[in-house]
Amino acid sequence: MRFGHRALAATALVGSAGLLLGGCAVGTGGQAGETDAEYDPDADLSGTLSVMGFSADTDEVSSTRAEMAEAELGDVELELIEGELDIQQFLSSVASGEPPSLLYASRNQIGSLAARGAIIPLEDCIDGEGIETGDIVESALDQVTLDGTIYGIPEFNTVQVTMANADLLDAAGVSIEDVNGSDREAMTEAAGKLVQSEGDNVSVIGFDSKLPEFLPLWVQAAGGSILSDDGRTAQLDSDEAVEALEWAAGIYDEQGGWPAIKATRDSADFFGSGNQFATNTLGAMPMEQWYINVLNEVSADAPMAFDTVRTTGGEPTAYATGQAWAIPSGSDNPEAACRWARVMTSIDAWRAAAQARLDAREAEGLTFTGILTGNTVADEEIQGMTTADEEPWASAVAAMYEANENTFSLPANPADAEFQDAMFDAVNSVLNGEAEPADALAKAQEAAQAALDDGWAELEGGE
Repeated sequence: MRFGHRALAATALVGSAGLLLGGCAVGTGGQAGETDAEYDPDADLSGTLSVMGFSADTDEVSSTRAEMAEAELGDVELELIEGELDIQQFLSSVASGEPPSLLYASRNQIGSLAARGAIIPLEDCIDGEGIETGDIVESALDQVTLDGTIYGIPEFNTVQVTMANADLLDAAGVSIEDVNGSDREAMTEAAGKLVQSEGDNVSVIGFDSKLPEFLPLWVQAAGGSILSDDGRTAQLDSDEAVEALEWAAGIYDEQGGWPAIKATRDSADFFGSGNQFATNTLGAMPMEQWYINVLNEVSADAPMAFDTVRTTGGEPTAYATGQAWAIPSGSDNPEAACRWARVMTSIDAWRAAAQARLDAREAEGLTFTGILTGNTVADEEIQGMTTADEEPWASAVAAMYEANENTFSLPANPADAEFQDAMFDAVNSVLNGEAEPADALAKAQEAAQAALDDGWAELEGGE
């Protein structure tokens, strides 16, 4: 469960990042690559490595790798800046000329940070440390690559899995296939059969489409995308996007409306033994894979069923997010920063971390459900270490790794924060009954495209 808490915190940070990144100058010229920090592969490691946004004592997965990375630093003094990442604090530190040596941030923040000149390109770091980018999950690497240049070393991968209460499904006469995304009409019907309410109070949510954060998932599942592959053109008002929002918001209307659903969702003991699946108050939802570990730890006897999220064509899909290591502009120790990033994401470190997690789970009599590292070689090895031999956890782990092999992400761009704000504002306005999907997304499209145009023009030296 400790790992789950960290992942949830990271997701929350992603949702608020746009308020902090939008329009923030950092005093480095506003152009990606303009920096006075240069990586020298021949330099001796010395001095201090200050790290912002990372805590080594979160769990055994973090501490095991951090111990290995610190050992590789030799005489370098490690300084972990306490507290969760504060993007405004980081930007201010870059502007003042006193940034941390290394940054640990959400991958969807990398584009904006790179465009503002707050972090440096990593080609020399990658070459000097021999980092095998071919082993990194492709969608994760795309998310930290702006205009053909890599600005982050990805770590972890977060994907979605369809999770359901098997007892509620059976009682309603529906199956996991009816709620996995492959047939939206069937999903709406299933939600109507699963939901239980009295007056304005919903006691059992039938299906939660997890808006606003999962709109990109539902758009992609129908064959669309909210952003072009080159990160230059917003597609928030596309037919696929409008139809996805109409359906994903409409499924709440079929169950008593968004306010009632949200009230029941917010009342759940999400991380405890009284969670919504254990208490039979949720039929099904897509959810990040780390929640499998939470459920297995706090409610192993809950009547669960799992599958991947499916496209409307029946194929597995997942919207990948995660973290990345980046070197700030003006870093006082880019060599040590690069070494740390390399070791923390190395196959050896992931292997040791997985073994530590496995040992800890076995000591507690629990199941090891795996770790998604962002490295394809490490993922394959760790999957073989999982101990989920019995149902429903065997299906959960299988779905998690299948999802991890079928991911997409939004490409890095110089206005990723503003783009996300526009999308969230549109979805929330629909959920709150303030706008229709087509109108809300048309407004979002205009704002997002303007931000993209301005961001790319500034990045490329235009007006």
